[in-house]
Amino acid sequence: MTSALQIARSGLDALDQKMKTISNNLANVNTTGFKRDRANFETLMYQTTRNPGAPSAADAQYATGLGTGTGVRVAGTERIHTQGSLQQTDNALDLAIEGSGFFQLTLANGRTAYTRDGGFKLNSDGQLVTGSGNKLVPAITIPDGAQAITIAADGTVSATLQGQTDPAQLGQIQIARFINPAGLQPIGENMYAETIASGTAQAGVPGTNGAGAVRQGSLETSNVSTVQELVDMIETQRAYEVNAKVINSADEMAKYVTQNM
Repeated sequence: MTSALQIARSGLDALDQKMKTISNNLANVNTTGFKRDRANFETLMYQTTRNPGAPSAADAQYATGLGTGTGVRVAGTERIHTQGSLQQTDNALDLAIEGSGFFQLTLANGRTAYTRDGGFKLNSDGQLVTGSGNKLVPAITIPDGAQAITIAADGTVSATLQGQTDPAQLGQIQIARFINPAGLQPIGENMYAETIASGTAQAGVPGTNGAGAVRQGSLETSNVSTVQELVDMIETQRAYEVNAKVINSADEMAKYVTQNM
């Protein structure tokens, strides 16, 4: 009975973690550039009483083994980097990446971070920054009084400056790609940090070598499907209830054995 209780308890722990993952996905359904997480389960070690192929007689072997599972645990949470839909905003400084890759940012501590949230603003120096003030890399500066800011699909930034009629090129945005984007570490504020698992960032021109193209006047929405998350939530809740019933049943069986010994 103790074994059954422990197995069911491991199920409750794993399902609780899955419910937290689903809750976080739903909470970020309207977060720009958010990528949903998925909880992956794995079995715990089995208690093996008899191995498959063990001798059953002088010239015979057991076709199957005899073992008991000891439960389940969450092996990890995997981030699903599928493309979110692009929402048109008509704001010249709103950028979306159509395809793979991330915008590069410089944090206040000097570290480089990566994001899919392209809702950029201008700081007091005219540089493109995030809402938190983190600067875009490479730095793009828009001079005071610049008009008709245009950002091409390849990241080229142009604007018409005061006293000029022809647009002037102000710089070019680069897109960073990773061999394993699921290995990036989320650090909050829609940003990720490079890890050993993600591999080294490979920065390049948007639209080349597998990097996504830049779309001006648009933002990428979250890739969370509310319907799918609600279905997963219901399934998780039902599984949680079943494991709780197993604990209750195991407790009743143990009580019966104790009272009738």
